[in-house]
Amino acid sequence: MIFRQLFEPISSTYTYLLGSEETGEALLIDPVIVTQDRDLAELARLGLKLAWTVDTHVHADHITGAMELRKRTGCKIAAPAPEGVACADLPLQEGQPLQVGGIILRPLHTPGHTSGHFAYLVGDRVFTGDALLIDGCGRTDFQNGDSDTLYDSVHRKLFALPDDTLVYPAHDYQNRHVSSIAQEKARNPRLGQGKSVEEFRAIMAGLNLPYPNFIDYAVPGNKQCGVCPDHLPDNLNKYCPPMTHSPQG
Repeated sequence: MIFRQLFEPISSTYTYLLGSEETGEALLIDPVIVTQDRDLAELARLGLKLAWTVDTHVHADHITGAMELRKRTGCKIAAPAPEGVACADLPLQEGQPLQVGGIILRPLHTPGHTSGHFAYLVGDRVFTGDALLIDGCGRTDFQNGDSDTLYDSVHRKLFALPDDTLVYPAHDYQNRHVSSIAQEKARNPRLGQGKSVEEFRAIMAGLNLPYPNFIDYAVPGNKQCGVCPDHLPDNLNKYCPPMTHSPQG
């Protein structure tokens, strides 16, 4: 499998490129609209044709690149069925893998950050979206999030994976790239270290996080597979123009 981890610095989002050496097809997990040119250039450099975009959830901090990439390449869009993204070509369901050449992507419904959030298991790697971050997790106070539900998702589905499974999150804010299930069980200060659900509930309730800057534009735009509003306030206009270069890509 051809693999690239690509970083978008505005929302600190990781996009993952997975390419099949057998067929030359590829998929992108969590593409971002501002880095679509970069992603297409990387696909061209590797000699790959984009077959699918796959989002882990309806994002609140950036606009997905799914719709624009479909317009430009003819690829198809996959999204978690519980998120109710009507424009997706394939509503993904747990227990129904998506295969691209030799790549088999196994969806895992991991609600809690959002009610329809999915993680994706590919061989010895799991792409955890916002459900499990390196030494952290996504917030649970909007989009039908729930701390008890997230605790259950992580412990019952993600922490049940083999310890050496590599963890690739949707975001990192400290220049970290990869973890493992063993590391998160041992070190994650919110969900690991033997934390109880009661302790996790208290941690999440005490975060007192500000209202997300871009959520009122991102959520409706991502429900349409990635549509930027015509006019953004000056303080938010960086979220939609193309970015051809970024760290790790």
